[in-house]
Amino acid sequence: MAFTISLIVSIVIVIIVLLLAVVTTSKAYTVKHKVDPIENNPHLKRDENSIGDPLVKEEDK
Repeated sequence: MAFTISLIVSIVIVIIVLLLAVVTTSKAYTVKHKVDPIENNPHLKRDENSIGDPLVKEEDK
């Protein structure tokens, strides 16, 4: 009898944890993340003399 009750309680806890994980994951995927476009990034500036990538970090100069 005690084994049956503990088994049922354990299964209920597992189902609750699984549902919470599914809900939080689906909520996370619905969030619209915003990323600044590279043209408006204040930490990068254009280097016209560069042969490679035209965007060079200011710290590298």
